[in-house]
Amino acid sequence: MIEEKSLYKTAKDLNVAQIDSSNTVFHRSPVNNVRLGKLNIRGKTAKTPLFMPVATRGTVRALTPSQLKEIGFEMILSNTYHLHERPGEEVIDKLGGLHKFMNWDGLILTDSGGYQVFSLSSHRKITDEGVFFRSVLDGKEIYLTPEKVLHIQKKLNTNIAIFLDECPEYPCNARREEESLIRTLKFAERSIKVERNPGQLFFGVVQGGMNFKLRQECAQALLSLGVDGLAIGGLSMGEDSSLTREVLAATLEVIPEDKPRYLMGAGSDILTYIKMGIDMFDSVFPTRLARHASAFLYNGERINISNKRFKEDASPLDEGCDCYACRNFSRAYIRHLFLCDEILGKTLLSIHNLTVLFKTVNALNS
Repeated sequence: MIEEKSLYKTAKDLNVAQIDSSNTVFHRSPVNNVRLGKLNIRGKTAKTPLFMPVATRGTVRALTPSQLKEIGFEMILSNTYHLHERPGEEVIDKLGGLHKFMNWDGLILTDSGGYQVFSLSSHRKITDEGVFFRSVLDGKEIYLTPEKVLHIQKKLNTNIAIFLDECPEYPCNARREEESLIRTLKFAERSIKVERNPGQLFFGVVQGGMNFKLRQECAQALLSLGVDGLAIGGLSMGEDSSLTREVLAATLEVIPEDKPRYLMGAGSDILTYIKMGIDMFDSVFPTRLARHASAFLYNGERINISNKRFKEDASPLDEGCDCYACRNFSRAYIRHLFLCDEILGKTLLSIHNLTVLFKTVNALNS
């Protein structure tokens, strides 16, 4: 069984100052009871619910920062591990931080790289001290600790930094779920002590496999440490979507209304999760599909623009869309771009897919 005193150490026990929660404001919509909110960080505001395009290496593939701003996005996500690998946090720090480096004046959340470590399972070793694994670039050994992950994010100078966690594989047995949870909380107890940049928020990661009780205990333990928000990890790992919803619902039961809830890597069923009480999402799903010629429609359907039936189609991707691609180009032209392997085709579909997703989510935020 999990040791109770390990689970419920508090910020006071660890001699960590309590965080001022005035940077977040949430209320329920009188129209549909959806959680609506504002994240106020360093003088910038992002309305929730929100979707974050993924700029893994400091760029959303095939798009410029100004194109993202034109769509309306206020926050993006970048990856700590990949930026540590290349070009390195010291380079980015020397050049003024990640915002200046990539010319993005909105908010940036950086994940810890924990999922990337999980995905490199054949090359990694996780201990209570940290994670050893080999670089996918040159095979050199990399050692990440909870402290180092946050030091990297401090150098990047992002707005929200995510703690290092251990994501258990799915499926796994009860003992494995407990082991990963205990290690995640040990990492969190060390992480909360790390010095952060002024105004930078810290989010802990909720783990616990598919066990409702462990999920709730993990969330409560992280809250007792004084984290600014909770990132819910380890879901959409291959389990049935109904189980995802059940685990998520149990987790949300113990999270207070004033804490941001970020569901990591959610690229589908977003409206369902918003109605359940989730505030923040990220996924490569809309841009990855765009690069493979798949376009979202507002009615929920998807079309493959490279299909022969669009060869002479003069209509826009979606008649109801006012994005740059739909205002200016036909299905026939975009199909032509894909058949010729022109980068512009991927850019136009990425703009369109992100616009559909942004407007679908933003329709609830008014």
